[in-house]
Amino acid sequence: MTSGSTLESPNGTQNGNQGGTQAVDRAAALLTLVVEADAPVSFAELNEASGLARSTTSRLLAALERTRLVERCATGEYVGGPLFVLYAARHDRHAELARLARPMLETVGESTGETVHLAVANGGRVAHVAQVDSTFLLGARDWTDVDVPAHCSALGKVLLAWQVLDLPEGDLEVVTDRTLRTTRELEADLERARAAGFAVTLDELELGLSGVAAPVLGPDGAVVASVGVSGPTARLEDRVDQVGRLLTEQADALSALLRHGTTRRA
Repeated sequence: MTSGSTLESPNGTQNGNQGGTQAVDRAAALLTLVVEADAPVSFAELNEASGLARSTTSRLLAALERTRLVERCATGEYVGGPLFVLYAARHDRHAELARLARPMLETVGESTGETVHLAVANGGRVAHVAQVDSTFLLGARDWTDVDVPAHCSALGKVLLAWQVLDLPEGDLEVVTDRTLRTTRELEADLERARAAGFAVTLDELELGLSGVAAPVLGPDGAVVASVGVSGPTARLEDRVDQVGRLLTEQADALSALLRHGTTRRA
């Protein structure tokens, strides 16, 4: 802002720099209340804590919401906005990445009825950081704290195919009679995944269990996570392409958020 410029003051009049500074101070105080709170904060709580007129509180919160510094959750209360989540995601904060991905995971879950996962690479392994459970009575187990060989899962294959994880050396761990056994077989499978835009496993981790997963790109264009669906082979094997396209679309949307509105595909 250049010298002599004006901002609308909280009471709606045009003030000089002093009034503009006061508005910034008041907005910053509201933002601090939201960010430092242990739970979502209601408008009434913010208005009371700030001591501002209701109209002023409303105007300042609307400005903070427009600039993505705060947002309202489903109950209408205020929480820290997408910019805070994006900042954390840029620095590999898995919990915040999972928070940002939650609406996408729920969309995929509603569309497929199957268990939906978000995974990242951690210590050379596949780490599940979020899961939305299946709506079917029979669904996939909770994989959040389970150590899974990367070449046996669709999520892991994505991280291998896009070189987030290194290819395993030597003979591959064989879990079922459908598990890929050699590096050559794995490399061919990963090439198919890159061409399709998503990876697939059929009975390779557990007999009767299959999965499909797609890559999520971070702010620098590199893959930072994989999002996938798993469920009984009997329900998934005939709709692999359909689920793969859905995951790719939703992963693109999440990638666009992480990259401030740019998409993976031209």
